[in-house]
Amino acid sequence: MAKEINKYVKWVGKTDWELKKFHGDEYNTINGSSYNSYLIQDEKIVLIDTAWKPFDEEFVENLKKEIDLDKIDYIIANHGEVDHSGSLPRLMQEIPNTPIYCTANAVKSIKGQYHRDWNFITVKTGDTLNIGKHNLTFIEAPMLHWPDTMFTYMDGENILFSNDAFGQHMASESLFVDEVNRSSLYEEALKYYANIVAPFSMMVKNKINEILKLGLPISMICPSHGLIWRKNPEEIIDQYYKWADNYSENQITILYDTMWNDTRKMAEAIARGISEEDKEIDIKVINTAKSDKTENVAEVFKSKAIIVGSPTVNNGYLYSIAGTLELIKGLKLKNKKAASFGSYGWSGEAVKLINEELTKSGFSLINDGLRCMWTPTDENIKECINFGREIARNCK
Repeated sequence: MAKEINKYVKWVGKTDWELKKFHGDEYNTINGSSYNSYLIQDEKIVLIDTAWKPFDEEFVENLKKEIDLDKIDYIIANHGEVDHSGSLPRLMQEIPNTPIYCTANAVKSIKGQYHRDWNFITVKTGDTLNIGKHNLTFIEAPMLHWPDTMFTYMDGENILFSNDAFGQHMASESLFVDEVNRSSLYEEALKYYANIVAPFSMMVKNKINEILKLGLPISMICPSHGLIWRKNPEEIIDQYYKWADNYSENQITILYDTMWNDTRKMAEAIARGISEEDKEIDIKVINTAKSDKTENVAEVFKSKAIIVGSPTVNNGYLYSIAGTLELIKGLKLKNKKAASFGSYGWSGEAVKLINEELTKSGFSLINDGLRCMWTPTDENIKECINFGREIARNCK
């Protein structure tokens, strides 16, 4: 069902309440998501993006209820990834000659996925398309978050169709940010940034600066996932700028896995030590084998320091810690501190190996880490508390 955004623009996308996994199994979308497609009806009719492949029939049939498909003059593909372009093959069966405006890299992406040579019109930053009362301006945004990404700006209405930037994975019957709980909305927006956009933070800052230099007034931001920023869109722009600037809160996160609860006991004692040293710091203690990895990434993103713990197993660390370290490495975070800990029975290499991975990921090590042989004694627990105190002092 289409929803009106203003006199000229309608939302014609798909809300996916059942989506729980995104990018394969990389991102857990516990609150669902949406695939936002936009129909602009001026003297020329323009469709911006489509929906994911599983909904292609539904998408096309719903679009037919809004407009005779033959009247669509132009299609804009802001990004070729399948959650945005998946319904394009089905749509092009109906209107095969309709021009598709996109970047040169998007042509490669779309052709590579669907093996069709449609009527592609390549554009670059500053190119415009007149559609009657309005002009559309294209702004390349490579690596936000694919090399083929671009934004489309609609003058007069001052709408930025921002594709994957400024979005959230959040299903809702509401269309606009100001219609939902702001706390939940910002939690999803931060989680989205941390998991999808954070590796390209420097490019985020550069792109925001570029848009500001273009002097394009922005009254509304229409992303490709989640809700639309129709009031004070500068608040999410400002927030992105903060998140892109080596962001951290007054938080330390302890990430651990455990076999027989010995490393858990260490983690809890370390947390106690941090709290005793600094009552104002927010402490998160997370068992990575029992928690949501997408939430974990968001907590790491928010933290000024992380402490990673694992027992030594087969001369290494546990599986969930390996996955967590790999996710963290991909974030390319800067100006954050780290430490490691773990219990062991025989060889005890886990702490050293964790330190190596944290260093590769750009973290500054606070110390060499803490090891405990077998089950922690009362003396070991005191060592863990003091270890936590040291980390808290180092992070003040």
